[in-house]
Amino acid sequence: MLVLKFGGTSVGSPAGIENIIGILTGKERAGRVAAVVVSAFSGVTDALIAAARLAAAGNLSPAAGEWKGRIRELRKRHRDTGAHFLKGEALREALAALDSTLGELTRILEGLEALGELSPCTLDRVMAFGERLSGALLTRILVNRGIGASYLDTRPLIKTGGDFGRASFIPAETYINIRREFEPDRKAEGRGKIRVCTGFIGSDAEGRTTTLGRGGSDLSASIFGAALGAEEIEIWTDVDGILTADPKLVKNSFRIEEISYVEAMELSHFGAKVIYAPTIRPSMEAGIPISIRNTFKPESGGTRIVRKAPPGDYPVRGISSMNNVALIRVQGSGMVGVAGFSSRLFGALARRGINIVLITQSSSEYSICFAVLPEDAPAALAAIGDEFYREINSAAIENPVSEEGLSIIAVVGAGMKRSSGISGKFFYALGRNGVNVVAIAQGSSELNISAVVARQDEAKALNAVHEAFFLSTVRSVNLFLVGLGLIGGTLADQIARQKEILAAEHKIRINLAGAANSSRMIFDGAGLNVKKLRPLLSGAETKGEGPGAEPYSLPAFIERMKAMNLPNTAFCDCTASDDVSAAYGPIIRSSIPIVTPNKRANSGELAYYRDLTGYSRERGIPYLYETTVCAGLPVISTLRDLHLSGDRVHRIEAVLSGTLSFIFNNFDGSKTFSALVREAKARGYTEPDPRDDLNAMDAARKALILARECGMDLEFSSVAVEAILPPACFKAKDVESFFAELEKLDGTFEKRRKEAEGRGEALRYVAIIEEGAARLSLRPEPGGSPFRSLVDSDNMVVITSDRYSKLPMVIKGPGAGAQVTAGGVFADIVRIARTLV
Repeated sequence: MLVLKFGGTSVGSPAGIENIIGILTGKERAGRVAAVVVSAFSGVTDALIAAARLAAAGNLSPAAGEWKGRIRELRKRHRDTGAHFLKGEALREALAALDSTLGELTRILEGLEALGELSPCTLDRVMAFGERLSGALLTRILVNRGIGASYLDTRPLIKTGGDFGRASFIPAETYINIRREFEPDRKAEGRGKIRVCTGFIGSDAEGRTTTLGRGGSDLSASIFGAALGAEEIEIWTDVDGILTADPKLVKNSFRIEEISYVEAMELSHFGAKVIYAPTIRPSMEAGIPISIRNTFKPESGGTRIVRKAPPGDYPVRGISSMNNVALIRVQGSGMVGVAGFSSRLFGALARRGINIVLITQSSSEYSICFAVLPEDAPAALAAIGDEFYREINSAAIENPVSEEGLSIIAVVGAGMKRSSGISGKFFYALGRNGVNVVAIAQGSSELNISAVVARQDEAKALNAVHEAFFLSTVRSVNLFLVGLGLIGGTLADQIARQKEILAAEHKIRINLAGAANSSRMIFDGAGLNVKKLRPLLSGAETKGEGPGAEPYSLPAFIERMKAMNLPNTAFCDCTASDDVSAAYGPIIRSSIPIVTPNKRANSGELAYYRDLTGYSRERGIPYLYETTVCAGLPVISTLRDLHLSGDRVHRIEAVLSGTLSFIFNNFDGSKTFSALVREAKARGYTEPDPRDDLNAMDAARKALILARECGMDLEFSSVAVEAILPPACFKAKDVESFFAELEKLDGTFEKRRKEAEGRGEALRYVAIIEEGAARLSLRPEPGGSPFRSLVDSDNMVVITSDRYSKLPMVIKGPGAGAQVTAGGVFADIVRIARTLV
């Protein structure tokens, strides 16, 4: 024997009612359903409350008489639903019954209008009409379809206390009434007949209508199931069951197949809205399973709530949240060691009817904090002030403090007791994403861990924790990219090409959530389409294809990135901008990792470099800049690994400029020096103005970064740079004038080349870092020098250390180019994903 409950969305439309009929007449349930508990049509309860308040406002209100329009809307909605299924005499009878019930409601509202007062008792009477209307109409529709059914107003059966709005049912009396009512149905002649029962409503000892509060119709079904000893209680709604998290906040949440009563109660207590904690208690006491099913997808398995659920594939069962709570803190030395303090505190709150959501106390007994609903916070503060008036006046305890704008995140699962490291994973996921924890609570049963966090961090915290527990093999990065020039554009293309392979083979997801060039920016938390990125940012219109671009502003870009508050956010700077690098500090202090090939921050003021790298190291927020030196070559990571493993670097010699490397690698006498510079420019190895490369400032910045990575406290002004060209070249008014000056130097360079060649040497522009200093110079290299093996625009770094003294370590390869540089940046982004394990 089964008890089924159908919610407001299920009964509130013809499509939903058609599905109800299919569920009741299917082979699985035909002849087994004893009771169908129904809610009001979706939205009707709210409409009834609004009508009651409008009526009670009286004739003098600006909205006088508006409640009548609400009643007309209710009539139309129920009439239209009836007319969809019923015809002729059946429809006329249904409409007559509808008008009779609405007439009763109208008389009550007219009385409210005359009195100008709405009591909780009268409001419950008004709210009860929603279930009465839907139950009576559904019964007629079922009978019209040939299903044996009768309507049952449950108010005389479900007996409650007199706490209107959220009355508690009285089990013993209620169960006796229900069993007596259903006794004829248990006889042979009554079998197969379905009783369509009103959910949500009952009555007190004086026969006054009461309501059971939030989730009351589910509770009604649980009460009927327990009273009748049902095999199972099925709650049919518009979701597939209980999910691992709220799907509105966590898009990749999924259905839980089985969950225990206590786990379901914990999830519902902390905000899971599929089922409410009071619903579970009658079924749990009777040992009756509850199934949560989707009326609109009856083939879906749903979720079964049972006494003991089998262990799942994950250490936790689900994650839920309460999105708006206030935290009350009471503290003072007068609490320490004082017996009965907690009893007085929570007794005072109980006398005011204040529900406590969460409690935590310091081990020193110096403070207690607890969470309540925000609307209860003023009453809680007043209750504490009254109860501890003397202690507060004598400064034994401080005035209680309320902190609002908070949420509670709770991880729930019986498997937590058998698994170590749950707390570590939970708090690491929060901390890694910059979510500050205000308070923590865990029961001795180890069934849940709860953390109070800022309300604006709720969605990010849920997603981060959900990914940590349920998608621990998948690492996601929400990337915000500034700079879509040669490097940034190539990076975006590489991400697009590799995205599916990373996800399928390496369980790494790179989601481009924001991007900007020098004039426009665009955002989409669900992920930007890289193929359409350039047209959008160039100003081309793409109507109906996702978000549009807007004018670029660096402060606005950063604020939007923070406001989106996505878990595992990372910032990538592919510009050469001083302004962008100056913003790294605020970004990393928002717990957002940074990836960049931009040398400006690390070659700027030493204090800023120390601040960024120090904060990254101390807080565990990645700041990755491998590509600031030698593009994709693993130079910085190698130096860092040597340092961490205890090796000491004594000397670094390096060719750090791809442009200068190309020029001097090919300066063999076959072409003049100026001709090689022209060739380098033609190949794209130089900046539009080659002087930006030939001044060696870029190589000097790279040398400074390497020196700092070796622990040297150097400013840029301390780097000795030998000029390659005389001042006249840099004073030339334009590029062609520069080349004219450069051609005058061809003889000088050729003479120097020949002198070196006569000694078996060749010219190379080399950086040397040793003994706390860094210098760059054009020097002749002997035949055995590793720098003689360089070709084209390759870079090379030669490291001499304790371990690599006789035979130095050599790192060699392309040190410039969009593909290798973007690839190095991409590798750093993937490294960030790996830190999420």
